[in-house]
Amino acid sequence: MNIKIINFQQHGDERGMLVALEEAKEIPFNIRRVYYIYGTAPNVRRGYHAHKKLEQILICISGSCTIYLDDGNITKEIILQEPYEGLYISNGIWREMYDFSENAVLLVLASELYDESDYIRDYQEYIAYSRQNNYMEKEK
Repeated sequence: MNIKIINFQQHGDERGMLVALEEAKEIPFNIRRVYYIYGTAPNVRRGYHAHKKLEQILICISGSCTIYLDDGNITKEIILQEPYEGLYISNGIWREMYDFSENAVLLVLASELYDESDYIRDYQEYIAYSRQNNYMEKEK
């Protein structure tokens, strides 16, 4: 599964903390889109999709949330709760986000502009796509 936690360098003093993110340094792709999720009601799951091309970095800049990842072979749950920690997710990985704390803000940096044709929103279609494109076999 092509994911990794990235600990961003923090800078701070008595005034507070700062994290700077730059393409080709901390971010392993060109940033084409930025969005954030907030105000998610309790017991709501979001996501339920994979991307054919798009790569992402998820950063919970406030509060916490859990990310469920599935490559058709391996599943993982990762809790994001530090504003200096990002989760890189490559293309071809199913994702769901849940357990948002009351004050959660999930920032997403994306490698591509929004394109509905890049989404796989049906899990069975995702499994077939993963097998066809050898995503699952890469982990063996």
